[in-house]
Amino acid sequence: MLGVSGLRGIVGESLTPDVATRYAAAFGAWLRERVNDPDGPSVVIGRDGRAGGADIMQAAIEGLLHTGCRVTDVGVAMTPTVGVAVDHIDAHAGMVVTASHNPQQWNGLKCLLADVRQGRADHATAAAPPADLAQQIIDRFQSGRDARAAEPGHRTQWSDAAAEHVARVERALDESNSRTGHVRFRVVVDSVNASGASAARDLLASLGADVVAINDDDSGIFPHTPEPIAANLTDLCAIVTEAGADVGFAQDPDADRLAIVDEHGRYIGEEYTLALAAHSLLSAPGDHAGAILCTNLSTSRMIDDVAAHHGARVIRTPVGEANVAHAMKTHASNLGGEGNGGVIWPSVACVRDSLSAMALVLSLMARTGRTVSQLVADINALGPNPDGYVIEKRKVDIPSRDAATPAIEAIAAHFATRPGARLDRQDGVRVDFEGAWLHVRPSNTEPIMRLIAEAPTAEGATTLLDEAARAIR
Repeated sequence: MLGVSGLRGIVGESLTPDVATRYAAAFGAWLRERVNDPDGPSVVIGRDGRAGGADIMQAAIEGLLHTGCRVTDVGVAMTPTVGVAVDHIDAHAGMVVTASHNPQQWNGLKCLLADVRQGRADHATAAAPPADLAQQIIDRFQSGRDARAAEPGHRTQWSDAAAEHVARVERALDESNSRTGHVRFRVVVDSVNASGASAARDLLASLGADVVAINDDDSGIFPHTPEPIAANLTDLCAIVTEAGADVGFAQDPDADRLAIVDEHGRYIGEEYTLALAAHSLLSAPGDHAGAILCTNLSTSRMIDDVAAHHGARVIRTPVGEANVAHAMKTHASNLGGEGNGGVIWPSVACVRDSLSAMALVLSLMARTGRTVSQLVADINALGPNPDGYVIEKRKVDIPSRDAATPAIEAIAAHFATRPGARLDRQDGVRVDFEGAWLHVRPSNTEPIMRLIAEAPTAEGATTLLDEAARAIR
């Protein structure tokens, strides 16, 4: 699969070392054309730690060297750690060998791109390339043009990228007035035996937490399906209760997403990660009126409620991390992310980052003295229903992205005349009502059309989806 998130495939089938070499070479050649540097493009590369990833990473390094890139190898590293490393050494780009939350047999290559600039930046810039640039990379890969440079590149290794990442999170806490001493929370962390394990332990210990680490070896064998959703985290929920912990955190393999379990062992849902992080940052000492938060069109209204409570505002973007990051840079956003547990804190990195999310949530707990379940109740109380919102999702198989267009147009026409309805056409169509919304769009990665609705009740969300289905028919 090729898309805005890079390349993914099943290892040994659609993804082979040769494919990885050719894709990395296409990226390197594209960089060489774009970057005016006599020494060649500088690229940081890391991998998410899943078993079998070392061969794919070596193949990708060969492709980058083939095109004259200067490669800095940071080994097993979180996706946001690669972003931090790109900024820290003032590299031009990053590449992560990862398939994110996909199952064990998958792997892939994800690209990060720094802003072209002179000298070291004062803030994070490395992010997933926007759709137009991602397509240029894909076109270069599919063209099969020879990308060999006159002189091959060279490879160096850097072992301190994770330490720099942890240090940057700590500095961001201090600079935002978010830190409140060391409050000894007991924290259970499930790192799914992948890249986030050591950095999570180090960060939490530095913040004063009593860490109970599970699934934190270096085997790269996932102990459960790696996507951090409720069905896959039953062991974490049980251990939080058994250990008398204050909170449980779950990372995905490349550790750019974070799911949270409260002190009762209850999975609270990925949508709360961004809302709690935003509430934490905006409630820290200081004037946050006018602050800007960015998120995509499919993320919960909780972020709007939090922003309104603090006098901030929300800018919505098409779905995709790159779209959110681009909006954040454009609008000098304080915080952003997506409802899948991905928090982007530009004081640390312009990449979704589980470490930033952990730090902000623990900071909020420390400053308020409230438990996770109490903080969830606080977030819910900002909206129209004290029990929070309910999101319902459906999907419809389609032969191509274009096949979704008639359905989207039918839904837009149906709701356009509804009093109080507000339509957003950036990505399919999103219709906002008082306290509820509907979003219908073609998937970026699968031949399906997604229908998502959120309302104060499950009945309300289901009613919106049913009405959308009737409009399509």
